Amino acid sequence: MLQSLIFQTLTVNLLLLALAIISDMLFGEPPPKFHPTVWMGRFITFLERKLKANGTSKSERVRGILLFLVSTTLFGLFCYLALYICYQVHFLLFLIMGVFLLKSTLAIKSMKEHAIVVAEALERSDLAKARKLVARIVSRDTSNLDREHVISAAVESVAENTVDGVASPLFYFSIFGVTGAFIYRMVNTLDSMVGYRGEQYLHFGWFSAVVDTLANFIPARIVGYLMVLSSVFMGGDWRYAYEIFRCYRSKTESLNSGWPIAAMAGVLKVRLEKPGVYSIGDGLRKLSAESIREALQVMQVTVFLFITLVVVPLLIFIHLI
Repeated sequence: MLQSLIFQTLTVNLLLLALAIISDMLFGEPPPKFHPTVWMGRFITFLERKLKANGTSKSERVRGILLFLVSTTLFGLFCYLALYICYQVHFLLFLIMGVFLLKSTLAIKSMKEHAIVVAEALERSDLAKARKLVARIVSRDTSNLDREHVISAAVESVAENTVDGVASPLFYFSIFGVTGAFIYRMVNTLDSMVGYRGEQYLHFGWFSAVVDTLANFIPARIVGYLMVLSSVFMGGDWRYAYEIFRCYRSKTESLNSGWPIAAMAGVLKVRLEKPGVYSIGDGLRKLSAESIREALQVMQVTVFLFITLVVVPLLIFIHLI
């Protein structure tokens, strides 16, 4: 009886995983009014207005911690209760809700859509348009970037999205189920909205930034190695990719972002650079619009490897212990 229950639970989780991946790759993001991440953003904005106030650094940090705890707790409970209620009504309803909530934590097709249009604008020699488009997926000022730095920004974004847009939510899904992935998405959304190191959020967003860094610590490192491995399946030079990855993965101020960026630079044999901040890779090949398309291919292969070598084995292990 117990073995049968374990097998059924594992089967359900594998089914949720497969359907969520397929639906995200086919349909991409749901409309904003139905998108849980949009709801998260609006709730964070609402609660920030209630909690954010000029005060001492200690007071700001306490308020920031409160923002984090309230946001993650409420949305975690929302996810858990939604799944529980749906399961009580009908298994099919539970499956639909589970796929929808898990899918909402992923950004595979949306990353492709945002990156491809940058490549297309560059192929039309419309640098001004490319700058505006890449600004949607990076936090840096893109208004004066030259062609190569626009391409670099897009490629770097694809590399980082492989972690926080796919690998990390799936990593926590494999351990804690759909609710784990959902809470991770809230953590990442908090970091993107209040976790900046600028003066406005230096103290208020400190806790969100720290937790997001910790949450991505293991997935970022796994992705780095798997991205290097992806070069084997793409006919690349994995030894060169690994050497670049090893030499440059600690060159970013961020504890995690250097790992996927350095791996991507190694696989593509390009130099990725954020002006005045870091320069990663030897640049054996010149960056071009095609580099963005190649980066998306690397992302897809890496995601496949992550699911096959990490997520599925973790799901099996968690259900057997």
